[in-house]
Amino acid sequence: MRIIQLLSNISYGDAVSNDAIALNNMFQKWGYETGIYAAHINEGVDDSIAKKEEQLKVKKDDILMYHFCIGNELNYRVVNYSCRRILIYHNITPPTFFRGINHSWELSCVEGIKGARFLADKMDYCLADSEFNKRDLIKMGYKCPIDVLPVLIPFEDYKKEKEQKVIEQFGDGKTNIIFVGRIAPNKKHEDIIESFAYYKKYFDADARLFLVGSYSGMERYRQSLNKYIEYLEVEDIYFTGHIKFSSILAYYGIADIFLCMSEHEGFCVPLIEAMFFNVPIIAFDSTAIAETLGGSGILVKEKKHLEIAGLIHRIMQNSNLRKNIIYEQQERLKAFQQNILEEKLEQYITKFL
Repeated sequence: MRIIQLLSNISYGDAVSNDAIALNNMFQKWGYETGIYAAHINEGVDDSIAKKEEQLKVKKDDILMYHFCIGNELNYRVVNYSCRRILIYHNITPPTFFRGINHSWELSCVEGIKGARFLADKMDYCLADSEFNKRDLIKMGYKCPIDVLPVLIPFEDYKKEKEQKVIEQFGDGKTNIIFVGRIAPNKKHEDIIESFAYYKKYFDADARLFLVGSYSGMERYRQSLNKYIEYLEVEDIYFTGHIKFSSILAYYGIADIFLCMSEHEGFCVPLIEAMFFNVPIIAFDSTAIAETLGGSGILVKEKKHLEIAGLIHRIMQNSNLRKNIIYEQQERLKAFQQNILEEKLEQYITKFL
């Protein structure tokens, strides 16, 4: 028997790809024969990590774990593999977020929802990243057993060397606020920018905001953000675009506050990354955000931007408050340690078998 994982796309640095690689290492440690296959393999991914889907041949006793996160033909093709099938559900962003921004992405999300519904009665078992994602599957008609397993995060990778140029340029004692994640309309960067504008105007004129993430395919949204920045007449906002991993680590290293105003997350890995780097989190309460934070950080129920700016100021001025937030985040981080998730997954797989 083999445990095989199948993805629509695999690339280094992508949360779903990292999850698949971590799972593969875990299965190998348990003694299973494994493999990762993908419809598309991005440049730089070694053949020893993943192989093209057309090379995949399955046996009846194999377990095929399919990572679901976007609309594509593989969502329908996966049923052609005659073996036991497990869906790993990473959620689909509602297509309305992309309307007027990127028609192709909007259609992909529409197709993703259709594909998820198509598979509702064709999977033997499901693993969801969060209870929020589990509820999503149930709403779409899934009747098979569903368990929750958070995304596996390779914490050892975050101990690698940081890009020194970033640290030398911005590690100068000024307040640095960051958000890490693709520049996309569901992330609501405009709300981050407005809260920052209030903070800079009323509390700290020297503060900076770093929006770390690729905006490929989201150029129209990026342009609208630029216009909004001009309208607010706020400066010191940096869009990094797509950057190497060591630079991402460096931005976490210089960060004082992690500000998340996203309105749709199936899990939100950057929240866990901020916990790891002891960066106090302020996040808007939407979708799986509160579940991921698990009572840590500061969760805001409304987007009152001046009040959010005031929260940033309080954290920056009150060292005890800052220490308490970091302590609670470190306690929450323990729930995502690999040994804990590994034990949980082993129980799930044993039960499934």
